[in-house]
Amino acid sequence: MKFAHWMAAATVFALPGLARAAELDGSQLSPLWGVPFAGILLSIALVPLLAPHFWHHHFGKVIAAWALAFLLPFAVVFGPAVVGANLGHALLAEYIPFILLLTALFTVAGGIFIRGNLHGSPGLNTAILAIGAVLASVMGTTGASMLMIRPLIRANDNRRHTAHVVVFFIFIVSNAGGSLTPLGDPPLFLGFLKGVDFFWTVRHIFPETLFLVGTLLALFFVLDSGYYHRREDIRPVDPTPDNSRIGFEGAANFWLLGLIAALVLLSGLWKSAVVFHLWGTELGLPGLVRDAGLIVVTLVSLLLTPQQVHEDNQFSWGPMQEVAKLFAGIFLTIIPVIAMLKAGVNGPFSAIVAAVTRPDGTPDPAMYFWATGALSSFLDNAPTYLVFFNTAGGDPQVLMNTLAPTLAAISAGAVFMGANTYIGNAPNLMVKAIAEDRGVRMPGFFGYMAWSGAVLIPLFVLMTFIWFR
Repeated sequence: MKFAHWMAAATVFALPGLARAAELDGSQLSPLWGVPFAGILLSIALVPLLAPHFWHHHFGKVIAAWALAFLLPFAVVFGPAVVGANLGHALLAEYIPFILLLTALFTVAGGIFIRGNLHGSPGLNTAILAIGAVLASVMGTTGASMLMIRPLIRANDNRRHTAHVVVFFIFIVSNAGGSLTPLGDPPLFLGFLKGVDFFWTVRHIFPETLFLVGTLLALFFVLDSGYYHRREDIRPVDPTPDNSRIGFEGAANFWLLGLIAALVLLSGLWKSAVVFHLWGTELGLPGLVRDAGLIVVTLVSLLLTPQQVHEDNQFSWGPMQEVAKLFAGIFLTIIPVIAMLKAGVNGPFSAIVAAVTRPDGTPDPAMYFWATGALSSFLDNAPTYLVFFNTAGGDPQVLMNTLAPTLAAISAGAVFMGANTYIGNAPNLMVKAIAEDRGVRMPGFFGYMAWSGAVLIPLFVLMTFIWFR
């Protein structure tokens, strides 16, 4: 990928100072350093609408341009030591593990073909969404999304209006369903690494999850059966023939999915004093073993999966490449934004931090829910979770007990509101790319936000009054 060449060149540029890691003081930064990040968000939102052909062929160059617009002035102002420390951390500790996990899940799930023709009735569609929601907390929102989106699209390939099916799939499977375990969504996994018990979330936000997922399933069924299904012309010939029983091809990949989950869980449970330092970034042995294992799992899946399964799934690397390029720019340009948030009341975003605290100094769960959720809608929800986890004190024992409502609000906000935009959670963009690759006319950036604003925001307001007061 050309964007990878830009990133490699930037890393080489920063090498002289990588060994002298320096902490970035967010309290000293100007909000102008957030312009490249805002530029990426606006580019993702507007360019596909205004110049779709240009975006399709050149989006990697656009993202690279914004990345360099941040990196080069940043290096001039702060010097190679600070650039090296922050670039090395963003690449080695965040971006590369993130992409390796997504690639493994994308590859393994893409090697499973659900054989047979499912007919996309409202009842069947709702059942698929419900199954995906359950799987999301077991195999992660990315794994569940990659496994279930293709048969769902294929089941509805004789219908003209299917964008709403994919939109609700993103709401339910790619986000809300992954809220019950650290395996479900990256923010919860980071909390697990910080000391939050594995089953804490399922004990404390199960009612909220059940309410949100159940309500979304009910709304979808009413919308799909009462409006779209009755008012559209079903194609007389189903593009997917009824010539085989329902079953699975590439079933060996189910074992690999289990291995991915085991690797992720192992990296959180395994404590090792062995630490390596590379380019100013501390890398623990458990994380390295996990990442190496994910690479092996990806390669084994490619070797074991019959070519016919990939052809039947219309498997291609296009969606993964798009996500890799977009999030490379996001992970890089978000560096100063996260630093400014971490500066708390002393930073440019002090108003946000102060807003989550009551006059008596105690945390306000409702404000934590909305602040975490609002930022998770546009920033990566994993570092946003960490920012507010630390803002609330950062002590897992206190947060799990005395401040349990606050931790529940942070967890729910990070996971649930990742569904508000396409960039709130990585599976959102992957599902969108796969759907468009299959001919589904998905809404644009703002069109999707119109859906989330109409469907999700009222539910979040209601949840605030029930659980987060």
